[in-house]
Amino acid sequence: MAKALFKLGNWAVDHRKKVIGGAIGLLLLIAGAALSMGPDFHEDMSIPGTESENALQMVEEAFSETADEGGEVQIVFKAPDKETLESEKLNQAINDLLTDIQNDQAVKSVATPLELGNLNEDKTIGYALVTYDVPAEEVTEASKEAIIDKLEITRDLGIQTELTGDVEFSELEIGIMSEVIGITMAFVILVMTFASFLAAGMPIVTAIIGLGIGLSTILIGTNFLNITSVSLTLAAMLGLAVGIDYALFIITRFRQQIVKGSSVKEAIAIANGTAGSAVVFAGVTVVIALLGLSIAQIPFLTMMGVAAALCVCIAVVIAVIVLPAILGIIGHKMTPLNNNRFLEKLTRVKQKQGSNKWGEFVTKRPIPVAIFGIGLLAIISIPFFHMELGLPDDGQKNEESTERRAYDLLSEAYGPGHHASLIVAAKKEDPSVDLQSVLDDTVKSIGDLSNVKSVSPPIPNQDEELFIISVTPETGPNAVETKELVRDIRAITQQNEAKGSFELTVTGFTAVGIDISQKLNDAVPLFASFIVIFAFVLLVFVFRSILVPLKAVMGFLLSLGATLGFVVFVVQDGHFIEWFGFPGAGPVLAFLPVITIGVLFGLAMDYEVFLVSRMREDYAHSGDARGAILAGMRDSGGVVTAAGLIMIAVFAGFMLAPDPLIKVMGMALAFGILFDAFVVRMMIVPAVMTLMGKASWYLPTWLDNILPNIDMEGATIMKELEQNSAGEKDDQMRMAK
Repeated sequence: MAKALFKLGNWAVDHRKKVIGGAIGLLLLIAGAALSMGPDFHEDMSIPGTESENALQMVEEAFSETADEGGEVQIVFKAPDKETLESEKLNQAINDLLTDIQNDQAVKSVATPLELGNLNEDKTIGYALVTYDVPAEEVTEASKEAIIDKLEITRDLGIQTELTGDVEFSELEIGIMSEVIGITMAFVILVMTFASFLAAGMPIVTAIIGLGIGLSTILIGTNFLNITSVSLTLAAMLGLAVGIDYALFIITRFRQQIVKGSSVKEAIAIANGTAGSAVVFAGVTVVIALLGLSIAQIPFLTMMGVAAALCVCIAVVIAVIVLPAILGIIGHKMTPLNNNRFLEKLTRVKQKQGSNKWGEFVTKRPIPVAIFGIGLLAIISIPFFHMELGLPDDGQKNEESTERRAYDLLSEAYGPGHHASLIVAAKKEDPSVDLQSVLDDTVKSIGDLSNVKSVSPPIPNQDEELFIISVTPETGPNAVETKELVRDIRAITQQNEAKGSFELTVTGFTAVGIDISQKLNDAVPLFASFIVIFAFVLLVFVFRSILVPLKAVMGFLLSLGATLGFVVFVVQDGHFIEWFGFPGAGPVLAFLPVITIGVLFGLAMDYEVFLVSRMREDYAHSGDARGAILAGMRDSGGVVTAAGLIMIAVFAGFMLAPDPLIKVMGMALAFGILFDAFVVRMMIVPAVMTLMGKASWYLPTWLDNILPNIDMEGATIMKELEQNSAGEKDDQMRMAK
């Protein structure tokens, strides 16, 4: 691979104008197509095959003749102080609002709070219902704006008016400002690393080109595939972060070769063959981890992995083809600006070459450093063991969104259980069976449960083959008590189902959430096992060692536990939620653990390879285990530190997004990189390897004989170059004679 990338670097330099022009042209073409087609996200996070999903489909099919498939909007009203919605003035304003809304040709029907009879006990809160002719996802922006623009009719009279329902008004924000902040912070770190504005800007430019191509491709794909908006956000996070990091690794090696006296073209080819090999390996590792999300067999999760993997693949291609072409044009200007006083003060370019104070500190005190690092991560991991998973609802949205305010009003009016309604579906398997007595027993048994606010009588469909019972809990959809209620109801339905030829199932938002969370929870051990085994085998091939891969895998598990533990500590337990801008405590996003495992594994293995491969190279030449650790920390520690800081900066930028879903993803990945890059790779890894000594590199002879030689450092290239250089000197000497 190193030889192929060496030749690819030479080719990119020779055809630099065509390569750069082709990349820009491809970006403009795909971006133009994306803008003309527009996005069409599908926010369906259901999992086919679960009990609640099957029951929901059964209910929809049975009541299809009477159900309305059009999108619905609930307009929630709250009267001003000391007034009620029954007053003539307020009621007239509500009627005027609904009359104006009904002028939209897409609106099928409207119903006032009085017609629906849903005013709360003190008559201060109620909601109207607007039904469209088309499904929720097909309601146009013009129709949404038509409602929003008319809300002033009631708001001018002091009526708080908010919107909710299955038509989205506060779309998930991708976070343009989040990306800008992340890029700005990354640029500052790159300036401090390279001591050159030009060199610092190069990774930013190539990352933006790759990100633009990747995100535009995903936007086009939303018109043909079921892709959620969260998939685009994850792809943007990863595409930007790895795009900058991969360019950083290659540019760093390029500058090292320039310092050693290589020509610009030779330095580019060597950098592409050496650092480029590590970049390709790292990218493939991340892609395999992301595609491994399909193991869970959850459609929306699989698509999230595919979208993110696409952006990573594009980042790798840009790094090993487009970046060398750009370096071929301006590579001679990529030297530190030692005469720039600002940069001299901002960076430490005058620091003595070869100084390795941190490496020496760790290798001289390996036991206390290892105990401190492992103990710190173990303590942070403790909250992980009481983690509760759940799906996001309007109650976890930003307090400034209209859906969140509507959610709070409905909770105030009808109690938190209003949002957690459950449906018990009873279906005859034998048409001759009389369900009435069983249904009466079911209603009575459910009504006797402690957390039940109300139970409706059974409602049949037209053929009386299926009955539904509506259950309203006392607590909200993500409350532990509500989840326990679902389990209790399922136990009752199973007992009653055994009495005759019929099927009893439970569905509803909370039941669906429980099933999805359980499915995702069940997928974690399988996916984690795949990741751990894959990592161990992969690193055995790369490092030709048993203990080094074992140590790497254990380090990954420590950083993963600390990451999820910290998320639980903040998001679920509610500590410091104000600092991070979360609207309130709640369960951890159901798919966050699986996403974190996949992403963090790929990035952790990147740092492991960049750091330890240099140690292995030095050990192969010197046989000095401690010296090899110091060499790795000296030559690669700074790059790993800069790469880690850039990742943290990019992910932290997404923590500033207003949507809690994006915020928690950014927080998990930012702190995951913090724990892995700085505690595991820069503390625990060198400390443990110091304690293991030469045993770190032990490999049974029989295994050594069958393993292929993976040239990650481009040793073959460097050897050939040295031989060619020696041959040229011999020729010159013969000619001189």
